[in-house]
Amino acid sequence: MPEVYRNRRHSTGGGRRSSDHSWLNRLIVTAMPLVPKSMVRPFARRYVAGETLDDMVRVVKDLNRQGISATVDLLGEFVHNRTQAEEAAREHHIILERMQSENLDSNVSVKLSALGLLLDPDLCFSLIQKLVADAKQHGNFVRIDMEDSACTQSTIDLYLGLRKEFQNVGIVMQAYLRRTHEDVTRIIEAGPGHFRLCKGIYVEPRWLAYQLPDLINQNYIEILETMIQQGAYVGIATHDERLVWAALKLIRKYGLKREQYEFQMLLGVDPELRDMLVAAGHHVRVYVPFGNQWHAYCLRRFKENPKIAGYILQNLFQ
Repeated sequence: MPEVYRNRRHSTGGGRRSSDHSWLNRLIVTAMPLVPKSMVRPFARRYVAGETLDDMVRVVKDLNRQGISATVDLLGEFVHNRTQAEEAAREHHIILERMQSENLDSNVSVKLSALGLLLDPDLCFSLIQKLVADAKQHGNFVRIDMEDSACTQSTIDLYLGLRKEFQNVGIVMQAYLRRTHEDVTRIIEAGPGHFRLCKGIYVEPRWLAYQLPDLINQNYIEILETMIQQGAYVGIATHDERLVWAALKLIRKYGLKREQYEFQMLLGVDPELRDMLVAAGHHVRVYVPFGNQWHAYCLRRFKENPKIAGYILQNLFQ
């Protein structure tokens, strides 16, 4: 087995996993929007680099020193007018400039709804086209994030339009959507493609998305194998060690070299698994969000890890 799976012993504080208060933690998550931001902020630092460009640079440099790449996300989505979309695009151009001046090993992730996708698709295409062109001039790369199902088709269409002109652009695909395998096949017909493959986090109806975890995982691996077979570059985005194990099995099966794939993880989520993958010689990239809309992002992270919400409540009463 790879080094990442060597047997390791961990202290569990008595040999029993603490889950006695899990129901309370889930209840706390529901009430989290009522907790003052000042109480949430200390815990947000685990998941968000900060609010400023300087904060982002500090965190990315620290990751780079550990041999880890980054992809930077300026938090914010669903703008309400053209001016907001253009301002969001301008901020992303500034991020690219700062990355180059600081010599950061990082690319940029962009939500198209922040560039006006739901307001004016033509405006959105113009803004993302200029951003990808700018990234090309900087020797950099733009990853187009996937959002909820209302954006899926338009995001794929826009990405395919960009691929006619650029190679330094990739897209995110969500394994829980029933349509994803067909979408991947369609995208690969235009060339091998550059993907980030994740499970998917948005709440979708059953007719659109698989609901059972085992089915989602099985679909994830089938899609990943299709991508690898067709020569695509894949960011294997997961914190599920079962999927990591299955991905490593595919990597060995197809004899992939380090530069043909990477693992991707969220800032602050399972750094132990992340460090194990780095130690085993795999290329790892961490998703680094920053910006003044950190609170909404953290509420989503707390829903995924309710135990942290319990810590916040304890801090509140102390």
